[in-house]
Amino acid sequence: MKKNVWIFNHYATNTYFDKGGRHYWFAKYLKKAGYNPVIFCANTVHNSSQMIDTKEKDYIEITDDTNRIPFVFVKVPLYKGNGISRIRNMTGFYRKLFKVTSEYIKKHEKPDIILASSVHPLTLIAGIKIAKKLGIKCICEVRDLWPESIVAYGKLKKNSILAKLLYKGEKWIYKKADALIFTVEGGRKYLSDKGWDKESGGSIDLKRVFYINNGIDLPLVSRQLGSHPYTDERFLAISNIKIIYTGSIRKVNHISGIIDVAKKLEDLSITFCIFGDGDERHSLEQKVKDEAIKNVIFFGRVEKFFIPSIVSKADLLLLYSQTMPSITRYGMSQNKLFDYLAAGVAILSNQVNPYSIINRYNCGIERKFIDSDDMACQIREMLSDEKLREWGENASKAAEKFSFENHTKKLIDIIENI
Repeated sequence: MKKNVWIFNHYATNTYFDKGGRHYWFAKYLKKAGYNPVIFCANTVHNSSQMIDTKEKDYIEITDDTNRIPFVFVKVPLYKGNGISRIRNMTGFYRKLFKVTSEYIKKHEKPDIILASSVHPLTLIAGIKIAKKLGIKCICEVRDLWPESIVAYGKLKKNSILAKLLYKGEKWIYKKADALIFTVEGGRKYLSDKGWDKESGGSIDLKRVFYINNGIDLPLVSRQLGSHPYTDERFLAISNIKIIYTGSIRKVNHISGIIDVAKKLEDLSITFCIFGDGDERHSLEQKVKDEAIKNVIFFGRVEKFFIPSIVSKADLLLLYSQTMPSITRYGMSQNKLFDYLAAGVAILSNQVNPYSIINRYNCGIERKFIDSDDMACQIREMLSDEKLREWGENASKAAEKFSFENHTKKLIDIIENI
């Protein structure tokens, strides 16, 4: 057994406060299986001014009081937005990891393996280099295709010098990692499309490329349903059919499209409940007010522990945003999909991809919509369809397949066999 597992994730700080999330749950079930996981993350909280006080030291270790998971918070510069300060935050975490891990080993056992996780690639590079120095293996986990996703959203030109450098760095990571885990099912296809795999003349062996999507911790969902009921009076007062969206309210999420659909359904007893925040929220609230749309309510951001209670009250759940075919063709891994599955409620999605979990497990309908009329028509059909309950039951079954208890078994198999 490779007992001591170090997990590198710059942004796992949130999971310490939330008592949940991908690497928190991996660590939880690794501990139950007899492993000793340690999570290394920044002392800054993503998209927040909140910080963990490291007492003027390079790091501080705090053990989570719920599942006894050790967190090592690495001191990095505070940042705001996506400018220079965030770049300093990223590079600071990268540089400090080398010093912090070296000091940490003086007081603790050497790791048997490192699991280094993106979003940004510097964490993966650090994982590979530190593992090599220690004479152990490194699993690199790819949760976002950098720079592919940046290019897809138009923030970087594919043929620019910076993009070419980032692609070169990405290829280096995939080549040097002892194993790769993609959160999207099409990770192997992505490598083949790039021509980086051995069958295409490259150097990456697809036998060491694995797939573990995001998922859900079902025991936690069960507890939160009982301990954190959502009691907003506006929500409790709704007697209509509830169609619920949770998530960010930014341009890429295209929530204005949901509002246009709602307008088409004002003749029905339906309320569209929108949970989340973002830079488009206030303008969209004004749109609803100006156009006197009566069947849309914005509830704002809610704490994560309220989500099980909220989505369980839905009659239909929406997975909706602008789609980027260059990215979605390799699959999807949104966290909220698994919140939805665990709710046991039918899902309607426009996130079309060839690895659709919704269509594969018959949890609802996922397809491309021509316009708001087309989507409104689909909602009318779904709400009157006798399969509505069946879709919800199938969603519950699918959630079990994507439980972190099962995911961790897959991770352990990778750990022990690379």
